[in-house]
Amino acid sequence: VQLQASGGGLVQAGGSLRLSCPTSGRTLSIMGWFRQAPGKEREFVAAVRWSAGSTYYADSVKGRFTVSRDNTKNTVYLQMNSLKPEDTAVYYCAASLRGITSTIRLPSSYNYWGQGTLVTVSS
Repeated sequence: VQLQASGGGLVQAGGSLRLSCPTSGRTLSIMGWFRQAPGKEREFVAAVRWSAGSTYYADSVKGRFTVSRDNTKNTVYLQMNSLKPEDTAVYYCAASLRGITSTIRLPSSYNYWGQGTLVTVSS
């Protein structure tokens, strides 16, 4: 499975960006977005189930970010609105072959990772 996040960039606070992550290869159960700021651990942002479309969010982004998937394009998106300086990080997409909801926020639950894309939010 190959993953490659794209769509990052520099944006002012309050602005928006949309990240994309096309996938290839085998059937995946859950697609997740994580981020890692300098000097911090990688943290869960959002996730979506391929089949049902169920979505999950970190409290810090709920109401501002929207995760979605396009099954016809095998692509997952992360729409980020009302961006804040604290959203600045490298964003990664990840894929899980399993569908365990209780561990969906753990990086260790994901089997495949793409290279990240940098999102910088200026104040």
